[in-house]
Amino acid sequence: MKKKCVLASQSPRRRELMTYLGLSFSVVPSNVEEILDGNLSIESQIESIAVQKARPILESNQDRVVIGADTVVVLDGEILGKPKTAEKAVEMLRKLSGRTHEVITGVALLSSENEVIFHNKTFVTFYELSDEEITRYVNTKDPLDKAGAYSIQGQGGLFVSKIDGDFYSVVGLPISRIYHELTHNNW
Repeated sequence: MKKKCVLASQSPRRRELMTYLGLSFSVVPSNVEEILDGNLSIESQIESIAVQKARPILESNQDRVVIGADTVVVLDGEILGKPKTAEKAVEMLRKLSGRTHEVITGVALLSSENEVIFHNKTFVTFYELSDEEITRYVNTKDPLDKAGAYSIQGQGGLFVSKIDGDFYSVVGLPISRIYHELTHNNW
């Protein structure tokens, strides 16, 4: 790959995952307001947000590849965002208890000459959770800034009985697909 990358994200998890690629990159957080379009499928909405995050960063980084991403947790067609309160986190974790949900990460790879936009869907199954387990986890405050109120790479991973798909996509960035796109296409 000839170009350097810019990660359009303030997520420390995405930043850490980018280091696994072994590519030179910088971080320029995108501060766009995430706007969902209810007329689109959930997958298309998530891809659109990834583009919304990357496009403004590309304007001032024309000689780079800009990577934008967004991750959502979906249960029964409902997007479970980042809970704003402990009560909302408890509610989300109760919904996920003993169930399988989808984690969808949309990615936009944009340069002045090329663009690749895709999503990755992973299915995650939770064990049955007791109210005590949920309360203990919510009291750590970890769920309050995570889609679906958990982080699979942290204590929330203790709730996962099965995963079908890309673990790193659940963390927030499908690095193997990104690596393949960046190293096997004309960037």
